[in-house]
Amino acid sequence: MGSLKNKLVSADEAAAILQDGDMVAVSGFVGIGTPDELILALARRFESGAGPHGIGLMFAAAPGDGKERGLNRLAIPGLVKRVVGGHWALVPKLGALAVEGQIEAYNLPLGVVSHLYREIAAHTPGHITKVGLRTFVDPRLEGGKLNAVTKEDLVSLVELGGESWLHYKAFPVNVALIRGTTADPAGNITMEREALTLDNLAAAMAAKNSGGFVIAQVERLAEAGSLNPREVQVPGILVDCVVLSQPENHRQTYGTPYNHAFTGRQRVPLDRIPPMALDARKIVARRCAFELPPGGVVNLGIGMPEGVAAVAAEERVLKYLTLTAEPGVIGGLPQGGLDFGAALNPAAVLHQNQQFDFYDGGGLDLACLGLAQCDAEGNVNVSRFGKRLAGAGGFINISQNAKSLVFAGTFTADGLKVAVEGDGIRILSEGRSQKFIAAVEQVTFSGAYAADRGQPVLYVTERCVFRRTRAGMELVEVAPGVDIERDILGQMGFAPIVQNPKPMDPRLFRDAVMGLEPWLLGLSMAERISYDPERNILFSNLEGFQVRTIEDVELVRREYERACQEIGRKVHLIANYDGFEIDPTVSDAYFSAIAYLEKRYYETASRYTTSAFLRLKLGASLASRDLAPHVFETRAEAQARNTAQGVTLKPRIAMSNSDVPHPPKEPLDA
Repeated sequence: MGSLKNKLVSADEAAAILQDGDMVAVSGFVGIGTPDELILALARRFESGAGPHGIGLMFAAAPGDGKERGLNRLAIPGLVKRVVGGHWALVPKLGALAVEGQIEAYNLPLGVVSHLYREIAAHTPGHITKVGLRTFVDPRLEGGKLNAVTKEDLVSLVELGGESWLHYKAFPVNVALIRGTTADPAGNITMEREALTLDNLAAAMAAKNSGGFVIAQVERLAEAGSLNPREVQVPGILVDCVVLSQPENHRQTYGTPYNHAFTGRQRVPLDRIPPMALDARKIVARRCAFELPPGGVVNLGIGMPEGVAAVAAEERVLKYLTLTAEPGVIGGLPQGGLDFGAALNPAAVLHQNQQFDFYDGGGLDLACLGLAQCDAEGNVNVSRFGKRLAGAGGFINISQNAKSLVFAGTFTADGLKVAVEGDGIRILSEGRSQKFIAAVEQVTFSGAYAADRGQPVLYVTERCVFRRTRAGMELVEVAPGVDIERDILGQMGFAPIVQNPKPMDPRLFRDAVMGLEPWLLGLSMAERISYDPERNILFSNLEGFQVRTIEDVELVRREYERACQEIGRKVHLIANYDGFEIDPTVSDAYFSAIAYLEKRYYETASRYTTSAFLRLKLGASLASRDLAPHVFETRAEAQARNTAQGVTLKPRIAMSNSDVPHPPKEPLDA
């Protein structure tokens, strides 16, 4: 089909293309990019008796509103035979068919489904990844199958290079239902009014290279040759049919008909975010905010973690962070509810599969995700609760691969009431449902796997904080006013490790702002230096530190020289340069001071930062002064260098230079 005259069809004509047994890939993230005009037409055709019968549905994020819209309209017995989905919470009618065993059903990680479109397009055998190991999608557990009638194995365990991986099987896509903004006569599709680009291009390629059809829903038409080729997201060579939608079936999100700021073509003020009321949710969000990495890349999950952004705004630290959302948003302020997936003032919007390339490779410095159920192993379940099917969504990709991980939730659910008083809390009414239980119903996150890989994991509630250690779940912080036996251990289904838990920071329970900005960024230089005499290691935390003036340079030189002179011997330095900034006008003076300190006081020096640009900049400056030019990416690499030079590194004991208890933030681990 080469012209719009042939490609422009009605929604009903497009629906007639589908045949019995077709596998249909459907775009959409909640209501963003969901082709409701096409979905409605497909439902009408089936209910008229014209078929198709026994189709398959493939989607990454649930295209639905949790009630009637989106793929909920296709939950009709006989229409659907199989569903392969990443997130199910917003398509409860399809979920009910899956739980009742009326259809074959799989729940695979959202990022895996997103990547499978590319694998199918490229005719590879499938997607090979570690995402999903030791969770319910691992074939040693459930293999992602949601009921007993689902027999075919889509996930298998393979060994490559002596390591375990999961292989997700590729399969043909016969039809792709996608959505854009504008189509021209050649079928080229732009998405200038869409909040996200999602996997439209990859899904279209998957269908086309499977010998199938691509149907695009748009809201307007353009003349031939009038579209900017740089704005074309899906080229016409991939598109077979174009359907012009009714406005009510082409909302930007299910929560918002259209917001220009969601497209990145308008910026709006973000300094008017109202502060949260001081309750259990805010206490949890505040405690999580203490883990925010200045200069870092962060993913905040839906629900309780959304409050972290509000706290960060109130504390004026949003400007030091890059918030992201799994469908492709980089920067800005991710939205919640039926706007989830969109963001105000995004810096960039990637394809969803590209975002998961970044996530799966460890691009996130911190992820803060919801906590529904947790057990003695530190396993977390957010995906299935009896007959309620939520699905994993991007949770598995994100939780397994973030450098640091925080789970956030109240300690109990259904009826919990607390009073915030006296720099602490009092439990007025305990929740009827325990969250910390002996064994979760489904393993969406494996605590043991995280511990084996050395991933830092915290579990934050309004009354206490747990840490997953190699030994198990340890209670590390308790809110003032909370009785450990009655309010914590008595409300759990397992016994955690209890050694010497610290009090939670009293600032969490006060109405006033906490002063998070100076706490995260404004540590005094003396607080940024710590010394381990047993190993003769000087730990330097320059994370987020800004060198703007000669006075700043002199401060660094003076404090480090003072510390080294007090030690009285040459030390092994390990320095964290994450988020470090230096004004070019004082760069020479700073590195001259560093050279002076290293030659006089350091036996060895290892530096690290996750910023590739900063590694190059620091390396060049060090090399010009005859200092070791290599700057490492991670603390582990920096430690390995010292180990290779004869320094034995044992696990550090948390140190605090403040008399006021606060969430642990070691100089090295900041």
